[in-house]
Amino acid sequence: MGASDFSKLPYIGEALKRKEDYRFLTGAGQYTDDVVLAAQCHAVFVRSPHAHAKINSINVDAAKAAPGVLGVFTGADVAADNINGLPCGWLITSTNGEPMKEPPHPILAQGKVRYVGDHVAMVVAQTQQQARDAAELVEVDYDVLPAVVNVADAAAGAVDGASVHDIAPDNHCFKWAIGDKGAVDAVFANAAHVTKLDLINNRLIPNAMEPRAAIGSYSRANDDYTLYVSNQNPHVERLLMTAFVMGLPEHKVRVIAPDVGGGFGSKIFLYAEDVCLTWASKKLNRNIKWVADRSESFLSDAHGRDHASHAEMAMDANGKFLALRVHTNANVGAYLSTFASAVPTILYATLLAGQYSTPQVYVEVDAWFTNTAPVDAYRGAGRPEATYLLERLVSRCAWDMGLAQDEIRKRNFITTFPYQTPVALQYDIGDYHACMTQAEQLADVAGFAARKAASEAKGLKRGIGYSSYIEACGIAPSNIAGALGARAGLFECGEVRVHPTGSVTVFTGSHSHGQGHETTFAQVVAAR
Repeated sequence: MGASDFSKLPYIGEALKRKEDYRFLTGAGQYTDDVVLAAQCHAVFVRSPHAHAKINSINVDAAKAAPGVLGVFTGADVAADNINGLPCGWLITSTNGEPMKEPPHPILAQGKVRYVGDHVAMVVAQTQQQARDAAELVEVDYDVLPAVVNVADAAAGAVDGASVHDIAPDNHCFKWAIGDKGAVDAVFANAAHVTKLDLINNRLIPNAMEPRAAIGSYSRANDDYTLYVSNQNPHVERLLMTAFVMGLPEHKVRVIAPDVGGGFGSKIFLYAEDVCLTWASKKLNRNIKWVADRSESFLSDAHGRDHASHAEMAMDANGKFLALRVHTNANVGAYLSTFASAVPTILYATLLAGQYSTPQVYVEVDAWFTNTAPVDAYRGAGRPEATYLLERLVSRCAWDMGLAQDEIRKRNFITTFPYQTPVALQYDIGDYHACMTQAEQLADVAGFAARKAASEAKGLKRGIGYSSYIEACGIAPSNIAGALGARAGLFECGEVRVHPTGSVTVFTGSHSHGQGHETTFAQVVAAR
């Protein structure tokens, strides 16, 4: 059935009370921190106060002797148990044919710390306060090293001796490109006008209402593990932790993501804390809980964005787009997080055609390591970065060419479908002129001049801006993800069971972290 058919069915589109709201509004939600297991103890992490430092020694004797302490773990313990580092789930190949540089990402630092908040040790105690008190007794001897924190400095090599990783002495992770560079350069050489733009897309810190939390549990009876975690994608969490980090069969690990109080991308990934708790739960034979406080989340959650870009648009004398070229320096932080390499490449560059019929597009991305928290998917994961850059550039093109903002867009909108963009994606259908016309009617653009004059008469300013975008979501099934270079096996599944009692149960691999799946899935099933 098409979308128009579904809109005619009962329940679809109706203003119904959400099924999940009662329990949330009355405090009956079940979040990770609400889970209390038998013999549950608490973990606190000792984190680096330095952006870059050599670890000379770690003294844990006083912490181990503190009241209530059950164990103190460091990178040496991790190495002794052959626990691997956190993997990046997406392989990017550089333009020279070499794979991206992927340095080890230990769950507890080994030899060096590489950003403020890096994991140095984990203290486990009977209570959270005891764990906090004992963590303050861990003595770490640091030899502070030069740090590079700005992507422009990393690209310029401005900080002497500040190599984040030995395998990348120049801090360069990869160079990736898409499009026909020769064809684009040829167009620019003969263009009537070229508009240029330098742009910073600043780093952002996620701030979901519920901080990250996890509980590691081990069963001696079955020799299996359970991880309760505030996570958006428990399937990927389990796959990466079992196959790449701990070397366990998937059927020996169950990952449970209960109610999640906001994710926005930052809770998709496999984090060091999740592995530490799972691993230590067997060593101590205890259920171990960790809940981040707000300051800790700011340090330890994967950050977003952090691009420095230069973009150019070649046009004819009438403002028709002929070619676009973009170079982006992307800051990936101190380590490659789960999908860090995909965000400024596959998820970014393929959207830079926008809804414009630009015949040639070439995008080049250099990724750099810095002494900052790892950067990964956040609020759109590459697509907002692409839209921001392209629409800012298009607006400047209009100024340069003396055209109205709507006019330059209308002159360059795609009108024939299907349309193959120069950057991989093909659009099957669209009517951008109709969308623009309706948007201008709803915003009463025709009456804007009068409203602006009225505002100026009162000493106020009034402006109007234009922005349009193409969105791309749902990278699936796994064979497509594999073709694009994904290691993590992105997938989706579903099942509907109709029972003899007349009730219906829906199983889905899609996790809910605030979208109201219980209500919307019920609407779809009820309509059918």
